[in-house]
Amino acid sequence: MLYDVWTVFWRDWVVLKRRLTKFILARMVAPMLYLVAFGWGLGRSIQVSGGSYLDFLVPGILALNSMNISFNSITPVHAERIYHKSLEEYLIAPIAPDAFVLGKVLAAVLRGLISSAIIVLLAFLFGANLQLSPLLLLVLVLNCIIFAEIGFFAAMKISTYEEMSQVNTYILLPMSFLCGTFFSTHALPDLLRYFIEVLPLTHTSFLLRSLAGGNGLDVVSLVVLVIYAVGGFYLGSRAFRNLVR
Repeated sequence: MLYDVWTVFWRDWVVLKRRLTKFILARMVAPMLYLVAFGWGLGRSIQVSGGSYLDFLVPGILALNSMNISFNSITPVHAERIYHKSLEEYLIAPIAPDAFVLGKVLAAVLRGLISSAIIVLLAFLFGANLQLSPLLLLVLVLNCIIFAEIGFFAAMKISTYEEMSQVNTYILLPMSFLCGTFFSTHALPDLLRYFIEVLPLTHTSFLLRSLAGGNGLDVVSLVVLVIYAVGGFYLGSRAFRNLVR
């Protein structure tokens, strides 16, 4: 099982290694724009209790960026299934279905963590005050796992490229702006806030902000993320097994 997971992961790592420089440069653009526009520009006129708006903003950027990178890193599986038909090679290979799902998810997590490391480096260069810790890394990994699993499940269920792009438009984009990334969810109307606070990105933003600010870990939010991760793996594995049948 572990060897199968490593095989799938290694294939994606070889592809990423050849494109690593372009990958890193491309991942620096959006965070720099966020930090300049919202941190230096708009942030100078915003007061946030407990620190600067830049300190408030960076954990939110980490949350939304790791979400987008991990989700989009795994969506090529959709093209392999629908257009290239190369997924059939995995289907007939002696690899356990769960190993394939895990290998793809871990490869997406690696991309998400590389991108997050770039943001942390840029944030320090911009003067942000963050406390890094193993728990903060754990939350980032969980966030990457959840959205990689969502991306894998979507890749198994959706039939066209246009519909895949709609996942970004109708799910990821609203979450990027509403789940506590750029402002507190307490600013939202109650009914909308209750819904937003159920979503995984909200718990990730809350946990990252708390840990980066040197505060404690909210166990409830961590449990919610673990539940999402386990549920996402179950759905992705089940969808892939149905494809095998």
